[in-house]
Amino acid sequence: MSDLKKRTQEFAFACWLLCKEFPKSREFDAWVRQRIRCSSSVGANYRAACRAKSDRDFIHKLKIVEEEVDESMYRLEFFDKAGVKSKNDMQKLWNEANELLAITVSSINTVRKRLNADK
Repeated sequence: MSDLKKRTQEFAFACWLLCKEFPKSREFDAWVRQRIRCSSSVGANYRAACRAKSDRDFIHKLKIVEEEVDESMYRLEFFDKAGVKSKNDMQKLWNEANELLAITVSSINTVRKRLNADK
């Protein structure tokens, strides 16, 4: 778990570094702010999931992680469409977000299977 905590924190930091490169303009401001919020929320909500009180609570918190990773990917798509530089960095972030999403969904499915087996 600590590896994923570190990974989600590094993801948020890498997103923040990328956002520092964007032009300072009204057009980008809303996108950049939301990008920083959703990417940092991934790690914060994963940490909350690690402190879950039950399997159902764990799933609930991981569903939030899933949503925030997906939103992070959505924001990257906006930057790509806008022709923002740093394509290489954006591709790395996209790949990392995709892996975090796959890990999160797999974890949710594993716990759901365990809950269904206990019935």
